[in-house]
Amino acid sequence: MKLSIIIVNYNVCYFLDQALRSVRKASEDLEVEVFVVDNNSVDGSVEMVRRHFPEVHLIVNDHNPGFAKANNQAIRLARGEYVLLLNPDTVVEEDTFRKCIAFMDAHPEAGGLGVRMIDGAGKFLPESKRGFPSPWVAFCKTFGLSRLFPRSRLFNHYHLGYLSEHEVHEVEVLAGAFMFLRKRVLDEIGLLDESFFMYGEDIDLSWRIVQAGYKNYYFPHTCIIHYKGESTKKGSLNYVRAFYQAMIVFARKHFQGQKARLFIWMLQVAIYFRAALTLLTQIIKRLWLPLLDAALIVSGMLVLKTYWATHYFHNPNYYPPSFVWFNIPLYTLVWLGSLFFTGAYDEPFRLRRLVRGMLTGTLFLAAIYGFLPLQYRPSRALVLLGAVWTTVSMAALRTWVYFFQTGRLDVGRDCDKNLVIVGRQDESQRVQQLLQKAGVQANIIGTVAPEPQADLHHYLSTIDKLDEVVHIFKVHELIFCARDVSSSSIMEWMTQLGPHVQYKIVPQDSLSIIGSHSRDSVGELYTIEIRYQIAHPTARRAKRLFDLALSFVLLGLYPLVVLGVARPVGLWRNLWQVIKGRYSWVGYATATGRLGKLPRLRPGVLTPLDALQIATPDELTTQRINLLYAKDYRLSDDLDIVWKGFRQLGRQVDLH
Repeated sequence: MKLSIIIVNYNVCYFLDQALRSVRKASEDLEVEVFVVDNNSVDGSVEMVRRHFPEVHLIVNDHNPGFAKANNQAIRLARGEYVLLLNPDTVVEEDTFRKCIAFMDAHPEAGGLGVRMIDGAGKFLPESKRGFPSPWVAFCKTFGLSRLFPRSRLFNHYHLGYLSEHEVHEVEVLAGAFMFLRKRVLDEIGLLDESFFMYGEDIDLSWRIVQAGYKNYYFPHTCIIHYKGESTKKGSLNYVRAFYQAMIVFARKHFQGQKARLFIWMLQVAIYFRAALTLLTQIIKRLWLPLLDAALIVSGMLVLKTYWATHYFHNPNYYPPSFVWFNIPLYTLVWLGSLFFTGAYDEPFRLRRLVRGMLTGTLFLAAIYGFLPLQYRPSRALVLLGAVWTTVSMAALRTWVYFFQTGRLDVGRDCDKNLVIVGRQDESQRVQQLLQKAGVQANIIGTVAPEPQADLHHYLSTIDKLDEVVHIFKVHELIFCARDVSSSSIMEWMTQLGPHVQYKIVPQDSLSIIGSHSRDSVGELYTIEIRYQIAHPTARRAKRLFDLALSFVLLGLYPLVVLGVARPVGLWRNLWQVIKGRYSWVGYATATGRLGKLPRLRPGVLTPLDALQIATPDELTTQRINLLYAKDYRLSDDLDIVWKGFRQLGRQVDLH
């Protein structure tokens, strides 16, 4: 056996499917065995592998033991001369394995090999080649010097930015997404260190390879797509903590004395610095628009107050100081809250959501107006004028931001993106049917033939003129048919055309179209699978608002409510758990099987079974009820379930 390929999977079913299809192509006429180790996925990955890839050796874990331990499970069974540790969110070229094997055969001193990697937008990933960490390297990476000076030998040793991405180099660290290893070396130095859960094991193994007298190489004469962000979200607090904690484990293991203490101190500083920076970035991303909206509301209300007092009441000081410190903050909070819960801050911007949110908030202010003390009840005209000002100014702000980002003024319009399919006519027709069934809104320009010679009566052009097609038709998205276009050609065009075009790949016989335009986020996916209404942000917000509103109503009426509840003490406990966000008043019905692909919800005090008054349903019935609840969710469903199951609001929540 020449090569053993090991893929550790965790809840990335569609990307795993694509990776295995590319591996199958690249393995033709080679002695290859493939292992997939599944770390307790709940997205149907195991069933998919069993159904579509019977040749794969499948190892199914009933928990998530981590990346290193899962790889070791398969390495111990591997029979190949070489072992490839491959991420599930990758696509390899058809000749990747042949070229890597040939290089390793020709370089007996090589212990490991890494290749050139690009992300889903065709951009080179600098972690394709890396240097060993040190206190100075950690300092440069933590405080951004490596980004400021990407080609500096002094400041960017972490990514070896001074080495060409197109030449073979001896490097220090192999990327965990693609580690091509000599099995004999693994037998000598040991397997992956299982004290690393997800990050750092590649650096540790690379270190031990070099310490044993072997070399690690960066090999750019083959390329892979590494979508990134599919198993974890880059830029999250969890990522920052996990990555730098792994570096601390590495430092304690391999460094001694003052150097170790300095390195660990640097890494601990890095954890807090990067965590604070990440948190600040997330806050800014989420709050910059609401904060600008708040500034517009406050400034507008101050101007309107002065204008209305002067021109209508002929007294600039007509309104008391309480209008500034009470009424304006109240209006601002109500309008912003209403905008949030009606989806006005969801992408893409829709004017109707803005108008709906402002109308809802204004009606709420009108409803509570009569309950305010007299000194806090200024002219109703100011509320109406403020609502008009806020709606107009917010729409103008969003138009300006959209123009700044895109150069266009058609904000809020449903502009279909221009889409071109690269493949043969029959496969192109299948892709168009998939797009239609998936509900994708796109202006399909046409099909580009995958070979240089083709009947142009049926195609826009041939693939050698793809760049001209993209330019002439202002193409936003390309979909490559993997059956007709080689992975090598796909990656070549992605690199050539650059990140201003979005790329997706449809594997042969697959019902999904896969891509990822950002290295720091999960990938985009077109699939004809069921769309769950409960997964929509507006529905989830409405459900949470319902939980809070019902909780406070029950608290206010608690002396009366307990008379109709079977377990009053349990109701009190559940009230506070719902308010804290640990429970929901309505959740999925308890089932012995897994929830599978259903969107996650908080554990529910009640379930859809309470409305149907089914005492002991079988598992299949329960799963179908859960599916219908998630797929067709409406807020009225929760109201109906609570009404019919009111006596059980104090029951013990089943967390299993």
